[in-house]
Amino acid sequence: MIPMAPDGAAKLPHRAAGRARRAGPLAALAAALAFSACQRDEIAHYRVPKAPAQVMAATAAVAAPEPADGGLRWTLPSGWKEAPGGGQMRYATLTPPVQGKVEVTVIRLPGPAGGELANVNRWRNQIGLAPIGEADLAPARKMVKTGAGDLAVYDFTSDGARKTRTIAGLTSIQGETWFVKMTGDAEPVASARPAFLDLLGSLHLESR
Repeated sequence: MIPMAPDGAAKLPHRAAGRARRAGPLAALAAALAFSACQRDEIAHYRVPKAPAQVMAATAAVAAPEPADGGLRWTLPSGWKEAPGGGQMRYATLTPPVQGKVEVTVIRLPGPAGGELANVNRWRNQIGLAPIGEADLAPARKMVKTGAGDLAVYDFTSDGARKTRTIAGLTSIQGETWFVKMTGDAEPVASARPAFLDLLGSLHLESR
């Protein structure tokens, strides 16, 4: 039975009373800590939406491409059609007005693009011809002077009954390598050859 004080209030044992006295400051401290935590959570809640915008802005600044300077241009022969390349390497696609399988492409690559010999042998391999050596380049090469500088031109025809022919020119301009190549069945390529050579001779640098 709990003893009663003269005023009717319950008397607590000494130890219980001590715990009650200590509970007051501890409860206050706990409330203060909880309030502080709430404040930190509230601050964090308002800062979170700002981070994605900052990250997106920084990413956009890094990822923005540099505009290309200049480039190679030409005079399109009468009746030919021109379309954008449709890829990073293919700069343009040209179509001569001849019957049969033939395609003209303009390719733009950074740096030496593997070198002249490697590209010549790639073209030869595409029409089934064996590779050649460095000493064989000069006899096979025809130099064409253009407004964009000297252009090395090669003309190869495959073996076999159904012949394929490739006429291609390459030049280095402002640290890039440009290829202008016509390839297809031998007869339509032969028909388009005079106009294609005129196109190669008209090459010039695009105004910046």
